[in-house]
Amino acid sequence: MTETTAPEALPGNTPEYSVSEIAGALKRTVEAAFGQVRVRGELSGFKRHISGHCYGTLKDERANIDLVMFKGSVSTLNFRPEDGMEVVVTGKLTTFPGRSKYQIVVERMAPAGVGALLAQIEARRLKLAAEGLFDASRKQPLPHIPQVIGVVTSATGAVIRDILHRLADRFPRHVLVWPVAVQGEAAAAQVSAAIRGFNAIAPGGPVPRPDLIIVARGGGSIEDLAAFNEESVVRAAAASAIPLISAVGHETDTTLIDFASDWRAPTPTAAAERAVPVLAELRAALAMNAARLDRAAARGLAQRRERTEAAARRLPQARTLLELPMQRLDDLSGRLPRGLRASASYWQGRAARIGAALRPALIFSRRDRAAGLLAAAGSGLERGGKARIAESRTRLETRAARLRPHLLRSGAARDEARLAAAARMLGSLGPEQVLARGYALVRGPDGKLVTTAAIAARNTHLTIRFQDGETPVLTDNSAQKRLL
Repeated sequence: MTETTAPEALPGNTPEYSVSEIAGALKRTVEAAFGQVRVRGELSGFKRHISGHCYGTLKDERANIDLVMFKGSVSTLNFRPEDGMEVVVTGKLTTFPGRSKYQIVVERMAPAGVGALLAQIEARRLKLAAEGLFDASRKQPLPHIPQVIGVVTSATGAVIRDILHRLADRFPRHVLVWPVAVQGEAAAAQVSAAIRGFNAIAPGGPVPRPDLIIVARGGGSIEDLAAFNEESVVRAAAASAIPLISAVGHETDTTLIDFASDWRAPTPTAAAERAVPVLAELRAALAMNAARLDRAAARGLAQRRERTEAAARRLPQARTLLELPMQRLDDLSGRLPRGLRASASYWQGRAARIGAALRPALIFSRRDRAAGLLAAAGSGLERGGKARIAESRTRLETRAARLRPHLLRSGAARDEARLAAAARMLGSLGPEQVLARGYALVRGPDGKLVTTAAIAARNTHLTIRFQDGETPVLTDNSAQKRLL
C-alpha cells in the first residue's frame, strides 16, 4: 500500500489587510464618494454632551443614520433642535472605526421648511397659553413717565441707537442697557437672564432699578427670531415684576414674547415712543392747563365778588338799623331821673308811715302778753308730766303684786325637768355615743364633715375621729398625684 500525503495549502493572490487598514480604506472611500451631502430626516435622541458637541440620530420610516455636530457648528444654530423635529442637515458622511459604523458630521442644520418650525412654535404657544401666561389679567399698566428704562438688546446693533435717539428726542431718561446676543443658540439664555437680572436689582441700591423694560431686536427671518420663541424667554417675560415692552422684529413679525409682554410694540422705535411722552407736548399741555386754571380762578373770583356786592345792596345800612335803638335810648335816658326821684319819694313816705305806727305802749303790752302765754304753757307741761309718772308707778305695782314666789318656783322646776330630759336625749343621740358604738367621724382639711366618697376622693388629707381621739390619714388620690 502506497502512503500518500495531503498537499499543503498554498497562499493565494488575495492581499492580507489589518483591521485598521480596512477601516481606513472604508473611511476614505465613503468620504470621497459623499464629501458633501444634504439629508432630510427626523431627529431622535438628540442631546448635547458636556464637551459642547451634539449627538443624535437622523431617521425616516425605513432607515436611520447617526449624526454628530461639533461645538463649532453648534454655535451657528438659530433654533433649538428637539426630538421629533424634521430637519435638513448639511455635512459629510464618514465612518467611525472605533465602533465600525458610519455617521454624518453635520456642519449646518435647519428646520425642514417653515411649516415644521411654525408648527413647533404653535404647539409651544398653546402649551404656555393653557398655563395662563398670556392672560390679560396678568398684564401690568406701563408707567406714564418712567425714571429709569432698562433695554435688553445687542449693544452693537442699530436697534439700541434708534431707541436712545428716540428717547432723547421725546423725553430724555436714564437708560440701562443689558447687552445680549439676539440670535444664535446662546441668545435665549442671555435674554431671559437679562430680564431676571433687571428684576433682581434692589430699589435704592447703587444701580437704579428700572421702572420699565424694553426687549428689542431688529427684523429677520423666523429662524433669526427663534430665540424670542423659546420657552425660557417667554416665562421670564411673564414673571417680570417690572412692566415689559416687547419690540422684536418688524410690524408683521410675531414672536411668543409678544403674547407674554405687557405691551407689544411693532418696532423698537415705537417701543421708545410708547415708553415716554413728548416733553414739549407735556409742557404745552401744562401751560394750557395752567392758563385755564388762572382763567377759571379769575372767573370764579369775579362771580363771588358780584354775588357779594348784590347781597350787600339788599342789606339795610348800619345807620338805618341803629336809628330806632338810638331814639329809644334817648327817651329812656330822659325818663330815668324822673323815675328815680318818684321811687325815692314813694319809699320815703312809706317808711314814715310805718315809723309813726310804732308806739312804745303797744310794744310793751305785746311783750307782757307773750310772757304770760309762755308761763301758762310751762305750768301745763309740769302738771301733765307728774300725772304720767304716777300712772306708770301704779301699773308697775300692780304687775309686781301678780308675781307670787311659789308660782316662780314651780315654773323653774318645770323648766329644769325639760332641760334634763333634753340633755339625756342629746347624750343618747350625740356623736360621743355613736363613736362608742364603733362609728367614726371623717373631716376634710377645712374641718367640714366628709359625708360621701366623692368628696373624700377630691381631698388628699383627711382626719378620722374615734371615741378616744383623732388620726390624720392620706387617701389613694394623694399617692397617685405623687407618682404623676
